[in-house]
Amino acid sequence: MKKKFKIAVASGKGGVGKSLLASSLAMLFSQDKKVVAVDGDVDAPNLHLWLGQSEIWDRTEKVSTNERAIIDLKKCNGCGKCVEICAFKAIKMINGKPQVDPFFCEGCGACEAVCPVKAITLERIENAEIKTKKNVHGFPLISAQLYPGQTGSGKIVDEIKKRAEKHNYDIMMVDSPAGTGCPVIAALNGIDFAVLITEPTPSGFSDLKRVLTVVNHFKIPYGVVINKWDINKDVSKEIREWSKDKFLGEIDYDKRVFQAIAQLKPILKTDLPAKSQIKTIYDKLIKQI
Repeated sequence: MKKKFKIAVASGKGGVGKSLLASSLAMLFSQDKKVVAVDGDVDAPNLHLWLGQSEIWDRTEKVSTNERAIIDLKKCNGCGKCVEICAFKAIKMINGKPQVDPFFCEGCGACEAVCPVKAITLERIENAEIKTKKNVHGFPLISAQLYPGQTGSGKIVDEIKKRAEKHNYDIMMVDSPAGTGCPVIAALNGIDFAVLITEPTPSGFSDLKRVLTVVNHFKIPYGVVINKWDINKDVSKEIREWSKDKFLGEIDYDKRVFQAIAQLKPILKTDLPAKSQIKTIYDKLIKQI
């Protein structure tokens, strides 16, 4: 394994156990490696909860990765070209003058480019905050929260990964957001190994295959984990056979997992079966990387 190895825990579907597994693997790796943990789900970050942490952060930094169109109505001649060019329908004519809807504007700059009287400018907006905990079970945690109504989650993921690079680490553990969209692409870009976790349901299996297209695009080696495998043993068997030598292991469905996390108790601090099952997954993962 090379120095500064990056691992992402990903899935195509939400709620299948990414943060459960990412938090546990980060703690296991930290036993003999320098770790930095990254919560890539900037729309709904919760990795700190799975690590048993409160909402108190050591550092909070407001950031801007987006721009928004601002129209100087004194210069505007009301030609409407900005309305015609806007692909996001963020500009509408009201009483003969264009008005920008801030919730639809993506800051692409097309309106600025076509305005004949230079009445439109792009101004940077604070769209998120990056939060850091310096010592979580012996390693730093980098997280972020996109502000309500704001866009640009993929850019924010890029920013927190840049922050993580400033730390001295052997393993960067990235808890990827769900799906296959922009923030997932940002989370998986530059990753050395992907742990793909799924649940044994038709939608879970289907979305696992979808996120695998992103993983294969970046040519990332990967392994597969089934969470709550025992809720549908037939589908679990199908996923295991499909995974072949990529299969890393499985985790039981256990309501006590959620009871533990509700008390901010990491799974590795419990005596639940999931603890030993995740350690088995960790051992197989070590062999693969």
